[in-house]
Amino acid sequence: MTDEKTDGSDERLSYEQARAELASVVERLEAGGTSLEESLALWERGEALAVICQRRLDGARARIDATRQESTN
Repeated sequence: MTDEKTDGSDERLSYEQARAELASVVERLEAGGTSLEESLALWERGEALAVICQRRLDGARARIDATRQESTN
C-alpha cells in the first residue's frame, strides 16, 4: 500500500464510506471487462481508499491507546 496523497474530499470520507467504495472497486476489478486504463484508474482509486481506511484505523487505535494510558494513571 502506498502513502499517496488524496484530495480533501476523500479525507472527509468516514471509514465506512471508504471501505464500502473500496469493496465496490474490488468487485469491479474482479469482474473484469474493463479496459487497461480503467483498470489502472480503479486500482489507483483502491490504493487511495486503502490509505484512508488505514489512517482511520490508526487513529482509532491511537485513541484507544490514549484512553488506556489515561485509565492506568
